[in-house]
Amino acid sequence: MSAEDVTATGRAPRIRKRIYEVLERDAVRDATAHAVHVALVLLILTNAAAAVLETVPELDARYRAELHLFEIASFVIFAVEYALRLWAAPEHPRYRGISNTQARMRYAITPSAIIDLLSVAPFGLVLMFDADLRTVALFRLIRFMKLARYSPGLASLVEAVRTERHALVACLGIISAVVLLAASAMYVAEREAQPDIFGSIPLAAWWAVVTVTTVGYGDAVPITLAGRLVAAVAMVSGLILLALPVGIIASSFAAVIRRRDFVVSWGMVARVPLFAEMDAAGIGDILQLLSSHTAQPGEVLARRGDPARSMYFILSGEVQVELETGPVRLGEGHFFGEMALLSKTVRSGTIRALSRTQLLMLDGRDLDDLMVRRPEIQRRIRDLQLAGRSPHALRPTGDVTSEEMSGGEDRPHA
Repeated sequence: MSAEDVTATGRAPRIRKRIYEVLERDAVRDATAHAVHVALVLLILTNAAAAVLETVPELDARYRAELHLFEIASFVIFAVEYALRLWAAPEHPRYRGISNTQARMRYAITPSAIIDLLSVAPFGLVLMFDADLRTVALFRLIRFMKLARYSPGLASLVEAVRTERHALVACLGIISAVVLLAASAMYVAEREAQPDIFGSIPLAAWWAVVTVTTVGYGDAVPITLAGRLVAAVAMVSGLILLALPVGIIASSFAAVIRRRDFVVSWGMVARVPLFAEMDAAGIGDILQLLSSHTAQPGEVLARRGDPARSMYFILSGEVQVELETGPVRLGEGHFFGEMALLSKTVRSGTIRALSRTQLLMLDGRDLDDLMVRRPEIQRRIRDLQLAGRSPHALRPTGDVTSEEMSGGEDRPHA
């Protein structure tokens, strides 16, 4: 095999890995991945808007050619995206250890891949046969579901529904039983008075569904005393029953958000050198002491010369540490302020929020109490001080370095 063949053979996995990093945002602070994701989100939203506007006869007649060209371009982009995701599937951690073909087959049957396929396949047939795009408007709106991949909130909601699917199915069964009972009772009470509306249980079931769901169209109204009593019970039952799935989804959604935030916070705390050797129980104690703060752009979190009272963890956003040697930027997943807090000195730099930044704060008094309860933290502090960890070890730069990303020594400690 020639050198050119070896180079070509090794280039394909690198390209595939890079495509996976861009499409799945697997790399940290990847400007290309961010730009691609923003562009895809905007394209999805624009497609949804176009699908809605095409149903307006005046707009469709005036801009039919432009909308058709936009659909062709969207079809090409989404088809290429689907093909690239399918090709890069072997790079996903969950498919490691199996063949490339098996990895792609497993990816192809995932919900996100099926949505991607449904968002392009019908339009390939429509464009090939020059059919009316409005005939597949429903499939165009499926593209809107692709946003679940890019939105943590939507992904959390989907996970909440999936987690509580058994409870939701049970709620649906209970509601169906109540609807059937209400329809049967209303059939008995109103069949003679209104045979055209309540002359059978299937006819009465429409009224029962409308009443139990609290919609109340008013097209079917009981006129007998017995019918009104049945309606009153059905309405009250509907209020109670509809609260069940809402409460289940809301509590599950909140639990998913808490788990996600807990994992993120755990990972950040575990990366701090001061807490690197603590066990799970110790890190759990620290998490209970953290408080949250949202800093607005330009807000000064600490000034040079101020006494140190807290250390900070960045959940999202970006801050700038203005040291004497120059400014340093820190972003999501970083921490700062621990050394000045531990050494009981003043801040060596001014810390300013560059964007809207979500922070977790650990108060110095809570850290002191924690050190009393966990002597291993005091030992770790002595080790760091003996190692000569300097608050000015970092050279000024406009961005974080690889050492900072790993929580290493080369970072500011204002």
